[in-house]
Amino acid sequence: MRTPLRALAATATATLALLATACTGTNSGGGDDGSDAGKSVDITFWHGWSQDNEVKAITDNVAAFEKLHPNIHVKLVGNVSDDKIEQALRAGGRDAPDVASSFSTDNVGKFCSAGVWLDLAPFLAKDGIDPAATFPAPMREYTRFQGNQCALPLLGDAYGLYYNKNAFAAAGITAPPKTFSEFDAAAAKLTQAEGDGYKQLGFMPTYHGYETTPMHYLGQYGATYFDGDGKSNLAADPKVAAMLTWQKGLIDKLGGLDKLERYRTTFGEEFSAKNPFQTGQVAMSFDGEWRTQMLAEAKVGFDWATAPFPVPDDQAASYGRGYITGTIIGITKSSQKQTAAWQLVKYLTTDTDAVVNFANAIHNVPSTIEALASPKLSADANFRTFVDIAKHPQSSTTPASINGGAYQVSLKNLGYDVEAGKQADLRAGLTATAKEIDEAIAQAK
Repeated sequence: MRTPLRALAATATATLALLATACTGTNSGGGDDGSDAGKSVDITFWHGWSQDNEVKAITDNVAAFEKLHPNIHVKLVGNVSDDKIEQALRAGGRDAPDVASSFSTDNVGKFCSAGVWLDLAPFLAKDGIDPAATFPAPMREYTRFQGNQCALPLLGDAYGLYYNKNAFAAAGITAPPKTFSEFDAAAAKLTQAEGDGYKQLGFMPTYHGYETTPMHYLGQYGATYFDGDGKSNLAADPKVAAMLTWQKGLIDKLGGLDKLERYRTTFGEEFSAKNPFQTGQVAMSFDGEWRTQMLAEAKVGFDWATAPFPVPDDQAASYGRGYITGTIIGITKSSQKQTAAWQLVKYLTTDTDAVVNFANAIHNVPSTIEALASPKLSADANFRTFVDIAKHPQSSTTPASINGGAYQVSLKNLGYDVEAGKQADLRAGLTATAKEIDEAIAQAK
């Protein structure tokens, strides 16, 4: 369901006001809670992982930390939603965690601007950790807002292309496409009509498709969302219009929106064995690195492989890039044990073995430069595709905003209108969307 931007902006404003006024505690940098002196300290860490292998992996990592810091005792609370984290931050007090992680990088702008997560820059500087030399550029970008490094990356996600090698061979395609013209041709060649639908679809390009969002597509273009003054750059950056035009064109080539959307309703759940790539309903898919393990465990009845997702023809030299996101972690301002909390955050995010072990265990991309290059990292060729995407100097992410992902909702809504033919004047649509984004940000401030 599409969320009206006006309501979303009002909600964001109210949330920020609550966040800004509800949390008290020591100043950024924290006082000495005794952990450095060897005194026993108890801290609480909230996270969102819930699958057995995920819970075991984070528990094992924390146990390794406690072995190195026997005086710091970590109480782990898992399967915590972002909404519950925000509620705890608003309430503050003893029930709030000392350390919290979130699966949504969209929270960074809200948490940083409201000051409910500490600026970690003083901690990093004190311990001689240079973020630019430690974390890949996209991960640095989505963990800070207007100079406030209120979060650090705790594993990442990279997006690339999955393709059915059997379907490729049957269609006479010998290699994964590298440019969008090659991709469009492959998608059409792989598509097999059946009645008023498809026996096999080359690719599902619609914005309601799994992971096929405007933001993920724009990762292949290197678009700039905001200018130097913080104003929306969507109307000024020609790459945005180029992406919207390409996506709409591919929809038309593959049979039109109505036909594609009817076929999409036959798909199973994204994170299930009925995922349309796993069932063979689509021959190519835009997805993250986690799918490699799911496919391996599912033992699908065809050969498959991964590659970087294609790039625009006029940016062929950038092939290998991709969209990057991930999990974030921070220290709550209400924590009275910030020194101990920092030791945990530092270990989980900068210790190379800790990052690699966690990445191998839950099949996510490592979030430090050293971990990405570690010989201990999984050598699986399909997984390494995403490691290389994370290392690519032109990979990118969506930047933080004071009202979270509201600007992405505006872009999605424009995308829906463009693909449906409701917004034929692309220039006018982009201009109106940029204005909408700027007004929502101004209101949130």
